[in-house]
Amino acid sequence: MQIAGNTLIATGGASGLAEGTVRRFVKHGANAVILDLNEERAERIVAELGPQVRFCKANIESEADVQRAVDMAVDAFGAVHFLVNCAGTTGVGARRTVNRQGPHPLEDFQITVNSYLVGTFNCIRLAAWAMGNNKPNEHGERGVIINTSSVSAFEGQIGQAAYAAAKAGVSGMTLVIARDLAVMGIRCNTVIPGFFMTPRAELAPQALVDQLVGHMVFPRRPAVADEFAHMAQAIAENPIINGENVRLDSGMRMGPK
Repeated sequence: MQIAGNTLIATGGASGLAEGTVRRFVKHGANAVILDLNEERAERIVAELGPQVRFCKANIESEADVQRAVDMAVDAFGAVHFLVNCAGTTGVGARRTVNRQGPHPLEDFQITVNSYLVGTFNCIRLAAWAMGNNKPNEHGERGVIINTSSVSAFEGQIGQAAYAAAKAGVSGMTLVIARDLAVMGIRCNTVIPGFFMTPRAELAPQALVDQLVGHMVFPRRPAVADEFAHMAQAIAENPIINGENVRLDSGMRMGPK
């Protein structure tokens, strides 16, 4: 599906991978709606990129919030063609299943899964419903959904049970959703990033950065947001890529810690 003239909703679009995707898609002629909770940062991006971009303050776990973002895209630009899901909680850290203090807090597990998995599905279902109203292009496409998983879904490290479960869920539902939405001409794929230098990663100790880079084959460096965005563009533009989990990780395979 061509990017120029079509409309993207990017969850978490005020920073990191999703911000990079907004910038690349807008550069190539797309409209974009940033769905995020960070109002100050999002408004700066809107002011920089101009009238092709809108901001909707929204929690991805809220049906009303996400529906408002979808409605904003349709009202402002006429349709939703692309959804890129990158948003997720930053509030719960790594915890072992059991440690000296006791078992993993169930609430923390639920917070992580609700954000990364349930929130992603919430955005998919509401955006796909809107995409179903689009006129199909020459390939029969009405829309493209791109999710974000993690190498932790497959090689989760000690303390990552909740995060790994949530991201494995995102990867696991990708083919099913692609099959569900095929009759509507909507593709669904998931990108599996390795270590990217996002605002969150910039806060990591250098020792941790070096450790993660050490798990890579080549190139041995943190990736940058535009490299994720480049993959999102390739998926969006290639009508044959569907139901796939695409690793984007410099050959990274993580050890237990």
